[in-house]
Amino acid sequence: MKKSITKFNFVSVKRKKICTFEVDSIKKTNLIVQFRTQNMKNIVRFSLISLLLLFAVSVKAQVLISILFGDKLNSPKIEFGMNGGLNRSFLNDLDGAKGKNNFNLGFYFHINLKNNSFLSTGIMVKSSVGATGIPVYAIGNANFDSIYKDGTLTKKISVFYLPLLFQQRFCNRWYIEAGPQAGLRTKAIDVFEASSLGGELSYTKDVKDQYARLDFGFTGGAGYKFKKEIKGMAIGVNYYYGLVNVSKIPDVTMKNSSLYCYIKIPIGVGKEPAK
Repeated sequence: MKKSITKFNFVSVKRKKICTFEVDSIKKTNLIVQFRTQNMKNIVRFSLISLLLLFAVSVKAQVLISILFGDKLNSPKIEFGMNGGLNRSFLNDLDGAKGKNNFNLGFYFHINLKNNSFLSTGIMVKSSVGATGIPVYAIGNANFDSIYKDGTLTKKISVFYLPLLFQQRFCNRWYIEAGPQAGLRTKAIDVFEASSLGGELSYTKDVKDQYARLDFGFTGGAGYKFKKEIKGMAIGVNYYYGLVNVSKIPDVTMKNSSLYCYIKIPIGVGKEPAK
């Protein structure tokens, strides 16, 4: 019986020419399946790499500034560095709201006022607050409301926070700090989640117009420095309590609060004498 022969042409990248080979029709289907499987693997790899690159771009600016200009931003009276960690945020006065875990990243300045007294400030460039476990609300679409009526709602609010804290150090190891903190809201989304038809459903809605642009409250906490040098790595815990109702929805009150666990790393600092 005569075999059906199929020709495949491929471009050789290394040799920059077309390579041709032949397979019979019996092997053709398996070959195509193998090629498709390999292509899917490549697509998955490319997608994962793309996601990592997108995340890197979002924090690239502050990282580059810190690394390239850290030594220029430091002086005998000023310490500059990066800080980041985890925070658990809450929406006070909102029924059913539970804490939400987030990641934060930014940079800080410690300005020596006198002896062991410092002004601690900076900007949390990547910072998120909000809450989860909230009952869903109707959006006016009968089919949507029917599917998600027994689901849960998560509120994610992106904010640039600027703390202005008085910091007092003890033996140049332990310290306490407290002061006001202002915030500038950049984005806000509501994420609807439900289990239906044997699967998990999720819908994201842009709701930034439902939130005030500015936030304000007070922050207090304590930390520990690893070394006795004036400028050095430290870990600590801070708690922010918002005083402003950030909701623009009538008869709805929402105030941000968040518990921060962080690490501070000075940039461009040489070894300092202990104080």
